[in-house]
Amino acid sequence: MRMNNLLLKTRKNPPKNSEMPSHQFLIRGGYINQVSSGIYTYLPLGFKVKTNIENIIREEMNKINGQEISMPVVHPAELWKATKRFDEVGKELLRFKDRRGKDHVIAMTHEETAVDLFKQNISSYKELPFTVYHFQTKFRDELRSRGGLLRVREFTMKDAYSYHRNQESLEKTYSQVHKAYENMFKRAGLNDFVSVESAVGAMGGNKAHEFIAINEMGEDSIIRCTDCSYRANIEVGETAIKDYPEEPKKLEKIHTPEAKTIDDLCKFLDISREKTAKAVFFKNDEKIYFLLIRGDLEINENKIKEALKVPELSYAEEEDIKSIGAEPGYASPIGINNENVEIYIDESLMNTNNLVTGANETNYHYKNFNIKRDLDKNKYEVVSIYKVKDGDKCPRCNGTLKFENGIEIGNIFQLGYKYSKSTNTTYLDENGKAQNFIMASYGIGIGRLMATIIEDNHDEYGPIWPITVSPFDVHIVAINLDNKKVKNEAEKIYRKLKENNINVIFDDRDERAGVQFNDADLIGAPFRLTVSSRNLKDSKIEFKRRDEDNSQKLDKSNIIKEIIDKVEKEYDKYSL
Repeated sequence: MRMNNLLLKTRKNPPKNSEMPSHQFLIRGGYINQVSSGIYTYLPLGFKVKTNIENIIREEMNKINGQEISMPVVHPAELWKATKRFDEVGKELLRFKDRRGKDHVIAMTHEETAVDLFKQNISSYKELPFTVYHFQTKFRDELRSRGGLLRVREFTMKDAYSYHRNQESLEKTYSQVHKAYENMFKRAGLNDFVSVESAVGAMGGNKAHEFIAINEMGEDSIIRCTDCSYRANIEVGETAIKDYPEEPKKLEKIHTPEAKTIDDLCKFLDISREKTAKAVFFKNDEKIYFLLIRGDLEINENKIKEALKVPELSYAEEEDIKSIGAEPGYASPIGINNENVEIYIDESLMNTNNLVTGANETNYHYKNFNIKRDLDKNKYEVVSIYKVKDGDKCPRCNGTLKFENGIEIGNIFQLGYKYSKSTNTTYLDENGKAQNFIMASYGIGIGRLMATIIEDNHDEYGPIWPITVSPFDVHIVAINLDNKKVKNEAEKIYRKLKENNINVIFDDRDERAGVQFNDADLIGAPFRLTVSSRNLKDSKIEFKRRDEDNSQKLDKSNIIKEIIDKVEKEYDKYSL
């Protein structure tokens, strides 16, 4: 490729309000253009990188017998209504009516059409298991797009779906895809990433993992144990909760004037926060949710949504709380018996006795409250809704938990029977009996992975692309093309490298050297060759690695062989 033929406009300044290096360099380097909030055009450079990433993913999926397909972007609403996600998913799912008034959605994921694929093509147990995947546009109407390609509304995703007769079969494929994902990210040049337990969210199902690239500016938080292999997204993280068991005492109502907060209550009674039970109320259009947690802990709203199986919640108002028979500031589940409320008790309270909780009466609390004795076990559900804190104890080995920030780069989900049962999709087993299949799904956002690679591989001047995803292997800079010797030598090197299937770009523009070098840094090819009259006098070509500061002089007579050898060795670094 000659730069005179390349659609490329580099920029000196980063876009306004951009913080992430990937956002700045993708715009400055002419990889993408923003069309609207969270919607981008991939320009030739960006499309090259995107394609290289997709090819790595495709190769790894094919190695584990994935079969590539293509499913549509627009789905009839009936498919989503069958799984109940048409109503369960929030405003991020874009819904619309066609000219006939029929409801449709713009796909944010493809589980529904993946089930339809099964329904139309699979009838016998002999056809299981199998895995399909595709690269397709998705749309998710994010409330706030940020970070360039890191959080967008329209994006390309590689999503895969596997279908199984039983859990054993699913676990085998799940493990294979997990390993394939690790291979993909290593081959794409990521240096520090981990797989962590994660929430299933709107996907549903039983189990999930997400892959996180460690990055201090990432918006995802994970916890890692310093002593064992435990790690999890903060949304589902657990800790070794310290219990405070005592011999249960008699429940007693006490006067606690103006003690509406946990701090006021602890100060008035001279007790510690872990001896209190804190009430928190949420609501949606259908219910009021009464949550009780130990006073020394904070709630995790993501855990709450997972536990309650609801996509959206808001805090309840005082009139909502009073409507169920509770008193704001003095609330407890004791005596609450209202069909419009669901009561959830955090597990932190189950093995701590003689707690102080509200009496549902202004200026009064109960002391010596014991969950198992004082509440009907049929009226509440025990859940985990507490927030893990940095420095907490590991739930597995009692080691120390540490927080790290990162960027989510992939997800895998064990969906179980969620989609096959909700759609009544079956196959016939060896006895001719209809059975629901078990399903898993696996996703990688291509643009986000591209941005994350830059986050992991850049300097102050631009991306330092791993050769496996770089738009070019070699960048030729010719200083002063008016000099015939320079022009002829640069043209010769360019021609010879192309003949040897080296992916090369030649800056044949009439530009100052400074502009050429700056653009070379923004393009970020692993190797740069500079042809200049000064070096040609000594029969030398300047060679520089993008990831090193210093350059070296190579003999002109052997330059093609040396570059071919360096390119081959560079690719070998990423071979698994």
